[in-house]
Amino acid sequence: MTFAPTPIPSRTQFVLEAIKHAILTGRLQPGQALVETELAARFGVSKTPVREALKTLAGTGLVVMSQYKGATVRLVDAEMAREVYDVRLLLEPEALRRTIACGASLDAAQEALERADSAPDKAERSLANRDFHRALYLPCGNPLLGRMLDEVRDQAALVSTVAWASNPSWEREAAEHREILRLALGADAAGAAAALHGHIASFVRRAFPDGSAGTAADAIEGGQA
Repeated sequence: MTFAPTPIPSRTQFVLEAIKHAILTGRLQPGQALVETELAARFGVSKTPVREALKTLAGTGLVVMSQYKGATVRLVDAEMAREVYDVRLLLEPEALRRTIACGASLDAAQEALERADSAPDKAERSLANRDFHRALYLPCGNPLLGRMLDEVRDQAALVSTVAWASNPSWEREAAEHREILRLALGADAAGAAAALHGHIASFVRRAFPDGSAGTAADAIEGGQA
């Protein structure tokens, strides 16, 4: 017997998306306390949907729950960034290879790239960049692979938002995105995957230069990418 997943109540979903957007656009800062009563008043709901939303966000890695401190926005440090980007390095280039191999449409990636180029601030640019990467890996033909990458995409967006606050390198990343998409549209699966691997690895090195960027990122220097 199979069981369908229990849908999230609409109020909880509303609060969840609102808190997530506030985190990923920098209105809620890493380390900031998330007080249930304050959030409930802010969104005009009871504490129950807020509590459930925070539990879900803790599961995605954007929120940390502590018995003593309550809920806080996750802090971003080099170790956290490298863990997230190591997973991306291992999975995302392969997913892109498969997307290209199966001839999937890349219209959504083009649209996200255009939104990123015209974004009014770094927060909206970060959200558009997240959508760009998702549009590359989601049509890969393996739903499990897509879900695994979805599990880290919000954390990756949080890393980029924090990194851009001190090192606004989005123009370089935008150029790299255009090159990845050019190769993908040309059906160059190997070239696009290699460009994507280099893009991910170089970002975390620029953002957190103190030490190694993780095992998968090290592979690019060893010629194993």
